[in-house]
Amino acid sequence: MTERIPTPMNSGIITRDVPTASADDSPPVHTDPEGLTAILDNLDALVYVSTFDTYELLYMNAFGRNIWGSYEGRKCWSVLQNGDGPCSFCSNHLLLDHDGTPKPPHVWEFQNTVDQRWYQCRDQAIRWTDGRLVRMEIATDITDRKNMELALQAARKKAEATALKDDLTRINNRRAFFQFGQQLLHQAKRSQSPLAIIMFDLDHFKLINDGFGHEAGDAVLRHVGQLLRDKGRDSDIAARVGGEEFAILLPDADADHAIEMAHRFSSLFRESPIHYRDQEIRISASFGIALLEPQDSRLEKILSRADEAMYQSKNNGRDQIHLYPARKV
Repeated sequence: MTERIPTPMNSGIITRDVPTASADDSPPVHTDPEGLTAILDNLDALVYVSTFDTYELLYMNAFGRNIWGSYEGRKCWSVLQNGDGPCSFCSNHLLLDHDGTPKPPHVWEFQNTVDQRWYQCRDQAIRWTDGRLVRMEIATDITDRKNMELALQAARKKAEATALKDDLTRINNRRAFFQFGQQLLHQAKRSQSPLAIIMFDLDHFKLINDGFGHEAGDAVLRHVGQLLRDKGRDSDIAARVGGEEFAILLPDADADHAIEMAHRFSSLFRESPIHYRDQEIRISASFGIALLEPQDSRLEKILSRADEAMYQSKNNGRDQIHLYPARKV
Protein backbone atom coordinates (compact mmCIF):
# COMPACT_ATOMS: atom_id res chain seq x y z
CA MET A 1 0.00 0.00 0.00
CA THR A 2 1.46 3.37 -0.95
CA GLU A 3 1.51 6.33 1.41
CA ARG A 4 -0.95 9.14 0.83
CA ILE A 5 -0.39 12.71 1.95
CA PRO A 6 -2.76 13.73 4.79
CA THR A 7 -5.99 15.32 3.59
CA PRO A 8 -8.45 17.19 5.82
CA MET A 9 -11.84 15.54 6.23
CA ASN A 10 -15.20 17.10 7.01
CA SER A 11 -14.76 16.20 10.66
CA GLY A 12 -11.59 18.24 10.89
CA ILE A 13 -9.53 15.10 11.30
CA ILE A 14 -6.53 14.48 9.06
CA THR A 15 -5.87 10.89 8.00
CA ARG A 16 -3.47 8.95 5.84
CA ASP A 17 -2.81 5.33 5.02
CA VAL A 18 0.55 3.83 5.91
CA PRO A 19 1.95 0.42 4.88
CA THR A 20 0.49 -2.53 6.73
CA ALA A 21 2.60 -5.22 8.23
CA SER A 22 3.01 -8.44 6.27
CA ALA A 23 0.73 -11.32 7.16
CA ASP A 24 1.96 -13.54 9.97
CA ASP A 25 1.58 -17.21 9.10
CA SER A 26 2.78 -18.47 12.47
CA PRO A 27 0.27 -20.49 14.54
CA PRO A 28 -1.81 -18.52 17.09
CA VAL A 29 -0.67 -18.35 20.70
CA HIS A 30 -3.51 -19.00 23.19
CA THR A 31 -3.58 -16.88 26.34
CA ASP A 32 -6.13 -17.06 29.16
CA PRO A 33 -8.50 -14.07 29.48
CA GLU A 34 -6.94 -12.79 32.72
CA GLY A 35 -3.47 -12.88 31.25
CA LEU A 36 -4.61 -11.19 28.05
CA THR A 37 -6.32 -8.41 30.05
CA ALA A 38 -3.16 -7.86 32.05
CA ILE A 39 -1.14 -7.57 28.86
CA LEU A 40 -3.56 -5.14 27.21
CA ASP A 41 -3.88 -2.98 30.34
CA ASN A 42 -0.11 -2.53 30.43
CA LEU A 43 0.16 -1.41 26.81
CA ASP A 44 1.09 2.23 26.28
CA ALA A 45 -1.61 2.44 23.60
CA LEU A 46 -5.38 2.49 23.32
CA VAL A 47 -7.05 -0.85 22.62
CA TYR A 48 -10.79 -1.02 22.16
CA VAL A 49 -13.39 -3.32 20.62
CA SER A 50 -16.73 -2.23 19.18
CA THR A 51 -19.55 -3.81 17.21
CA PHE A 52 -19.91 -3.22 13.48
CA ASP A 53 -23.65 -2.68 13.47
CA THR A 54 -24.36 -0.59 16.59
CA TYR A 55 -20.86 0.83 17.33
CA GLU A 56 -21.27 -0.25 20.96
CA LEU A 57 -18.01 -0.47 22.90
CA LEU A 58 -17.42 -3.99 24.20
CA TYR A 59 -13.96 -3.43 25.66
CA MET A 60 -11.41 -0.70 26.37
CA ASN A 61 -8.06 -1.19 28.05
CA ALA A 62 -6.66 0.82 30.98
CA PHE A 63 -4.90 3.31 28.69
CA GLY A 64 -8.24 4.26 27.15
CA ARG A 65 -10.20 4.23 30.41
CA ASN A 66 -7.69 6.58 32.03
CA ILE A 67 -8.20 9.12 29.25
CA TRP A 68 -11.83 8.69 28.17
CA GLY A 69 -13.39 7.22 31.32
CA SER A 70 -16.15 4.65 31.52
CA TYR A 71 -17.21 3.05 28.26
CA GLU A 72 -19.91 0.54 29.28
CA GLY A 73 -23.09 0.91 27.25
CA ARG A 74 -21.67 3.75 25.14
CA LYS A 75 -20.83 4.15 21.44
CA CYS A 76 -17.25 4.39 20.21
CA TRP A 77 -17.92 7.69 18.42
CA SER A 78 -19.42 9.17 21.59
CA VAL A 79 -16.55 8.17 23.87
CA LEU A 80 -13.56 8.73 21.59
CA GLN A 81 -14.70 11.67 19.45
CA ASN A 82 -17.41 13.25 21.59
CA GLY A 83 -19.63 12.96 18.52
CA ASP A 84 -23.35 12.51 18.00
CA GLY A 85 -23.12 9.88 15.28
CA PRO A 86 -20.75 7.56 13.42
CA CYS A 87 -17.49 9.23 12.39
CA SER A 88 -17.16 10.23 8.74
CA PHE A 89 -13.65 8.75 8.76
CA CYS A 90 -14.71 5.39 10.25
CA SER A 91 -12.74 2.53 8.70
CA ASN A 92 -15.30 -0.23 9.33
CA HIS A 93 -16.01 -0.58 5.62
CA LEU A 94 -12.32 -1.31 5.01
CA LEU A 95 -12.15 -4.23 7.42
CA LEU A 96 -14.53 -6.70 5.72
CA ASP A 97 -14.86 -8.02 2.17
CA HIS A 98 -18.20 -7.78 0.40
CA ASP A 99 -19.00 -11.28 1.63
CA GLY A 100 -18.16 -10.44 5.25
CA THR A 101 -14.71 -12.05 5.28
CA PRO A 102 -12.15 -10.17 7.42
CA LYS A 103 -9.53 -8.27 5.45
CA PRO A 104 -5.90 -7.77 6.53
CA PRO A 105 -5.35 -5.08 9.18
CA HIS A 106 -5.85 -1.48 8.07
CA VAL A 107 -3.13 0.85 9.41
CA TRP A 108 -3.56 4.60 9.27
CA GLU A 109 -2.81 7.86 11.09
CA PHE A 110 -5.15 10.60 12.29
CA GLN A 111 -5.47 13.55 14.64
CA ASN A 112 -8.13 13.09 17.30
CA THR A 113 -10.68 15.92 17.38
CA VAL A 114 -11.05 15.81 21.17
CA ASP A 115 -7.49 15.76 22.53
CA GLN A 116 -5.78 16.90 19.29
CA ARG A 117 -3.22 14.13 19.69
CA TRP A 118 -1.95 12.15 16.69
CA TYR A 119 -2.44 8.37 16.68
CA GLN A 120 -1.35 5.51 14.46
CA CYS A 121 -4.23 3.04 14.35
CA ARG A 122 -4.28 -0.64 13.49
CA ASP A 123 -7.86 -1.70 12.77
CA GLN A 124 -8.92 -5.30 12.27
CA ALA A 125 -12.02 -7.47 12.23
CA ILE A 126 -11.78 -10.24 14.85
CA ARG A 127 -14.09 -12.84 16.39
CA TRP A 128 -15.55 -11.86 19.76
CA THR A 129 -16.19 -14.28 22.57
CA ASP A 130 -19.72 -14.93 21.30
CA GLY A 131 -18.52 -15.60 17.76
CA ARG A 132 -19.50 -12.21 16.30
CA LEU A 133 -17.17 -10.31 13.99
CA VAL A 134 -16.23 -7.08 15.76
CA ARG A 135 -13.82 -4.21 15.22
CA MET A 136 -10.63 -4.02 17.24
CA GLU A 137 -8.39 -0.97 17.12
CA ILE A 138 -4.94 -0.47 18.61
CA ALA A 139 -4.10 3.25 18.60
CA THR A 140 -0.59 4.37 19.52
CA ASP A 141 0.10 8.01 20.39
CA ILE A 142 2.62 9.34 17.82
CA THR A 143 2.17 13.04 18.55
CA ASP A 144 5.85 13.79 19.20
CA ARG A 145 6.93 12.04 16.02
CA LYS A 146 4.12 13.63 14.02
CA ASN A 147 4.90 17.13 15.25
CA MET A 148 8.50 16.62 14.20
CA GLU A 149 7.37 15.43 10.75
CA LEU A 150 5.05 18.41 10.33
CA ALA A 151 7.78 20.82 11.47
CA LEU A 152 10.17 19.32 8.93
CA GLN A 153 7.55 19.59 6.19
CA ALA A 154 6.91 23.24 7.07
CA ALA A 155 10.65 23.96 7.10
CA ARG A 156 11.07 22.26 3.73
CA LYS A 157 8.20 24.25 2.19
CA LYS A 158 9.64 27.47 3.63
CA ALA A 159 13.06 26.64 2.20
CA GLU A 160 11.55 25.89 -1.20
CA ALA A 161 9.59 29.15 -1.14
CA THR A 162 12.70 31.09 -0.09
CA ALA A 163 14.66 29.55 -2.96
CA LEU A 164 12.16 31.06 -5.38
CA LYS A 165 12.22 34.59 -3.92
CA ASP A 166 14.66 37.38 -4.63
CA ASP A 167 16.22 38.31 -1.29
CA LEU A 168 16.28 42.04 -1.94
CA THR A 169 12.96 42.79 -3.66
CA ARG A 170 10.91 39.91 -2.16
CA ILE A 171 9.38 39.12 -5.53
CA ASN A 172 10.04 36.04 -7.65
CA ASN A 173 13.58 35.37 -8.79
CA ARG A 174 14.67 34.21 -12.24
CA ARG A 175 14.31 30.54 -11.30
CA ALA A 176 10.73 31.05 -10.14
CA PHE A 177 9.88 33.07 -13.26
CA PHE A 178 10.86 30.22 -15.55
CA GLN A 179 9.38 27.52 -13.31
CA PHE A 180 5.95 29.14 -13.01
CA GLY A 181 6.07 30.76 -16.42
CA GLN A 182 6.65 27.52 -18.29
CA GLN A 183 3.56 26.07 -16.62
CA LEU A 184 1.48 29.08 -17.64
CA LEU A 185 2.81 28.84 -21.19
CA HIS A 186 1.67 25.20 -21.49
CA GLN A 187 -1.70 26.16 -20.03
CA ALA A 188 -2.10 29.02 -22.51
CA LYS A 189 -1.29 26.77 -25.46
CA ARG A 190 -3.75 24.10 -24.27
CA SER A 191 -6.55 26.62 -23.85
CA GLN A 192 -5.46 28.69 -26.88
CA SER A 193 -5.47 31.83 -24.73
CA PRO A 194 -3.10 34.80 -25.12
CA LEU A 195 -0.02 35.39 -23.00
CA ALA A 196 2.41 38.32 -22.87
CA ILE A 197 5.75 39.14 -21.28
CA ILE A 198 6.91 42.62 -20.30
CA MET A 199 10.60 43.18 -19.66
CA PHE A 200 12.02 46.41 -18.31
CA ASP A 201 15.39 47.75 -17.29
CA LEU A 202 15.85 50.67 -14.89
CA ASP A 203 17.41 53.57 -16.73
CA HIS A 204 20.86 54.81 -15.68
CA PHE A 205 20.91 52.54 -12.65
CA LYS A 206 24.72 52.63 -12.54
CA LEU A 207 24.55 56.38 -12.05
CA ILE A 208 22.29 55.86 -9.03
CA ASN A 209 24.79 53.45 -7.49
CA ASP A 210 27.72 55.74 -8.29
CA GLY A 211 26.02 58.97 -7.24
CA PHE A 212 24.07 57.87 -4.16
CA GLY A 213 25.77 54.62 -3.15
CA HIS A 214 24.85 50.97 -3.42
CA GLU A 215 22.51 51.17 -0.44
CA ALA A 216 20.49 53.74 -2.35
CA GLY A 217 20.48 51.41 -5.35
CA ASP A 218 19.13 48.64 -3.13
CA ALA A 219 16.42 50.98 -1.87
CA VAL A 220 15.40 51.69 -5.47
CA LEU A 221 15.20 47.97 -6.27
CA ARG A 222 13.10 47.30 -3.14
CA HIS A 223 10.79 50.17 -4.16
CA VAL A 224 10.31 48.68 -7.62
CA GLY A 225 9.61 45.28 -6.10
CA GLN A 226 7.00 46.82 -3.80
CA LEU A 227 5.24 48.51 -6.74
CA LEU A 228 5.19 45.25 -8.69
CA ARG A 229 3.65 43.44 -5.71
CA ASP A 230 1.06 46.12 -5.00
CA LYS A 231 0.00 47.21 -8.49
CA GLY A 232 0.07 44.02 -10.56
CA ARG A 233 -2.67 41.45 -11.00
CA ASP A 234 -2.70 38.47 -8.66
CA SER A 235 -2.42 36.17 -11.67
CA ASP A 236 0.72 37.87 -13.04
CA ILE A 237 4.23 36.56 -12.37
CA ALA A 238 6.60 39.45 -11.61
CA ALA A 239 10.28 38.67 -11.13
CA ARG A 240 13.71 40.20 -10.86
CA VAL A 241 15.61 38.40 -13.61
CA GLY A 242 18.87 40.34 -13.48
CA GLY A 243 20.63 43.13 -11.60
CA GLU A 244 18.21 45.91 -12.53
CA GLU A 245 16.16 43.88 -15.02
CA PHE A 246 12.62 42.78 -14.28
CA ALA A 247 10.02 40.73 -16.12
CA ILE A 248 6.26 40.38 -15.80
CA LEU A 249 4.42 37.43 -17.28
CA LEU A 250 0.77 38.20 -17.98
CA PRO A 251 -1.48 35.19 -18.58
CA ASP A 252 -4.62 35.74 -20.63
CA ALA A 253 -3.31 39.12 -21.82
CA ASP A 254 -3.26 40.40 -25.40
CA ALA A 255 -1.12 43.21 -26.83
CA ASP A 256 -3.49 45.97 -25.72
CA HIS A 257 -3.55 44.74 -22.15
CA ALA A 258 0.24 44.34 -22.02
CA ILE A 259 0.78 47.83 -23.44
CA GLU A 260 -1.63 49.29 -20.89
CA MET A 261 0.21 47.49 -18.06
CA ALA A 262 3.61 48.71 -19.28
CA HIS A 263 2.39 52.30 -19.44
CA ARG A 264 0.93 51.99 -15.94
CA PHE A 265 4.24 50.91 -14.43
CA SER A 266 6.19 53.43 -16.50
CA SER A 267 4.05 56.22 -15.04
CA LEU A 268 4.29 54.79 -11.51
CA PHE A 269 8.08 54.79 -11.67
CA ARG A 270 8.25 58.40 -12.85
CA GLU A 271 5.63 59.61 -10.37
CA SER A 272 6.92 57.88 -7.22
CA PRO A 273 10.44 59.06 -6.38
CA ILE A 274 12.44 57.26 -3.70
CA HIS A 275 13.40 59.28 -0.63
CA TYR A 276 16.74 58.11 0.66
CA ARG A 277 18.63 59.94 3.45
CA ASP A 278 16.94 63.27 2.71
CA GLN A 279 17.62 62.84 -0.98
CA GLU A 280 15.05 62.30 -3.73
CA ILE A 281 15.89 59.72 -6.37
CA ARG A 282 13.75 59.71 -9.49
CA ILE A 283 13.66 56.69 -11.75
CA SER A 284 12.41 55.60 -15.13
CA ALA A 285 12.57 52.36 -17.09
CA SER A 286 12.79 51.07 -20.65
CA PHE A 287 10.17 48.47 -21.56
CA GLY A 288 9.86 45.69 -24.11
CA ILE A 289 6.77 43.57 -24.80
CA ALA A 290 6.44 40.22 -26.60
CA LEU A 291 3.47 37.95 -27.15
CA LEU A 292 3.05 34.20 -27.25
CA GLU A 293 3.24 32.92 -30.82
CA PRO A 294 1.91 29.57 -32.12
CA GLN A 295 5.38 28.07 -32.56
CA ASP A 296 6.55 28.91 -29.03
CA SER A 297 7.16 25.93 -26.77
CA ARG A 298 9.70 27.49 -24.40
CA LEU A 299 9.41 30.64 -22.32
CA GLU A 300 12.95 31.64 -23.31
CA LYS A 301 11.79 32.41 -26.86
CA ILE A 302 9.20 34.95 -25.72
CA LEU A 303 11.54 36.46 -23.15
CA SER A 304 14.23 36.87 -25.80
CA ARG A 305 11.84 38.81 -28.03
CA ALA A 306 10.77 40.99 -25.10
CA ASP A 307 14.44 41.61 -24.32
CA GLU A 308 15.05 42.66 -27.93
CA ALA A 309 12.13 45.09 -27.80
CA MET A 310 13.41 46.45 -24.47
CA TYR A 311 16.79 47.21 -25.99
CA GLN A 312 15.06 49.10 -28.78
CA SER A 313 13.59 51.33 -26.08
CA LYS A 314 17.01 51.81 -24.50
CA ASN A 315 18.77 52.50 -27.78
CA ASN A 316 16.10 55.00 -28.88
CA GLY A 317 16.53 57.21 -25.81
CA ARG A 318 15.21 55.18 -22.82
CA ASP A 319 11.98 55.69 -20.83
CA GLN A 320 10.06 54.19 -23.75
CA ILE A 321 7.93 51.12 -24.51
CA HIS A 322 8.38 48.94 -27.60
CA LEU A 323 6.26 46.00 -28.76
CA TYR A 324 8.17 43.32 -30.61
CA PRO A 325 9.22 43.31 -33.39
CA ALA A 326 9.83 47.05 -33.76
CA ARG A 327 6.90 49.22 -32.75
CA LYS A 328 6.99 52.01 -30.21
CA VAL A 329 3.74 52.14 -28.25
